[in-house]
Amino acid sequence: MGDYTIQISTKLIDQLARDDEKIKKKTRKPKPKKTVKQHQQEPQDNSRELPASEPKAPPGWPLQPPMYLPVTPAPPPPPPAFSELEAIRAVLEESEKVQEKLDKQHAGMRDELIKKSKDLRDKEFKLPYQNPTPCTEERSNCRQCYVSNAQDPLKCAEAVKRFEACVRLARQRGNTKMKGQGTKRQAKV
Repeated sequence: MGDYTIQISTKLIDQLARDDEKIKKKTRKPKPKKTVKQHQQEPQDNSRELPASEPKAPPGWPLQPPMYLPVTPAPPPPPPAFSELEAIRAVLEESEKVQEKLDKQHAGMRDELIKKSKDLRDKEFKLPYQNPTPCTEERSNCRQCYVSNAQDPLKCAEAVKRFEACVRLARQRGNTKMKGQGTKRQAKV
């Protein structure tokens, strides 16, 4: 599966940190302004003042009429926290999708691991292939004959010859297990 990375900008982290600090800060009470007392006003000579009919502009600047604008409140700017929240939600949704993909991948890997461990355990503890013992039918016939003819064992000579021929044939085929056991079986029978 592909590698996934999530990048969060330092700007976003700083903004979030500043929002936390803004919430934690206590509001300060405004201090009353100190009024400056004028110690003594000197009497002014009103005779020198001109009547205030029209203000004069400094030389070189044309006099502009006063501008009256209607008082309309400006629409409040959208709170910056909303855009930040949207960015955080987008990152969160993306990380949840990545988490789901990782969970699926983890489940698949876990199932594969369980399957492989079962296969390995079965192979390790499996009994090796056991060849069927050759001449089992002839052996059982020979034994049955001796059990039924305990008084006269010479009647079982034909069964013994068939068992002996079977053992000899099995040895010729390369069955190594019978090499050591063939004479013992004949002796037991």
